[in-house]
Amino acid sequence: MARTESAGSLRADARRNHEQVLTAARESFLEAGPGVPLEEVARRAGVGIATLYRRFGDREGLLRAVVLAALEDSRAAAEAALDAARQGDDGLQALARYMHAVLDLRVSAVVPLALDRLDLEAPEIVSVREASAAAMERLIQVAHDDGSLPRQVGFADIGTLLVRLSRPLPGRVPAALDGELAHRHLDLALAGMRSDPGVLLETGLSRQELRAARGR
Repeated sequence: MARTESAGSLRADARRNHEQVLTAARESFLEAGPGVPLEEVARRAGVGIATLYRRFGDREGLLRAVVLAALEDSRAAAEAALDAARQGDDGLQALARYMHAVLDLRVSAVVPLALDRLDLEAPEIVSVREASAAAMERLIQVAHDDGSLPRQVGFADIGTLLVRLSRPLPGRVPAALDGELAHRHLDLALAGMRSDPGVLLETGLSRQELRAARGR
């Protein structure tokens, strides 16, 4: 396994380059797939290809870093939403805040790219993924407890809804418009959850049931 440098151990300018490469890689992978030329990622980040290889080692190392950053961003968004709930948002408002943030971060679009390329059960990935999922579960529980989210709506409903909304629309839809529509469709779904919970006849899958259904 190629060695990559930890962002926390870098100088300010090097850390800035590190983040620029991660952002460029995330956007490039989403637009062209994880096989996009790394030279294009480096050009988009404004760094030399040697810098990219020095920081991340190879394509697998870069993809791993992108996935880890996406999961950490998701956890941070959930924690921020939990803070908002403690300061007055009801649970569904806080959950909506989190879900809109995740759409902007494209987290639910990034992780599926790695399914066939990385070992998502590797300890370093599992640790961050579990922290992110646990924060989301706490957020859902707050919404259940205050009654703003129907108890029929569970972890798998929220997680898979984000994955579906993160997928680009077919055809040549401009990225900005695609993003606007994803946020609008999320608002429509959230409004439906709040206004008519009786339409949901069954309880959704828990995180454990979803993992079991995926075979891991």
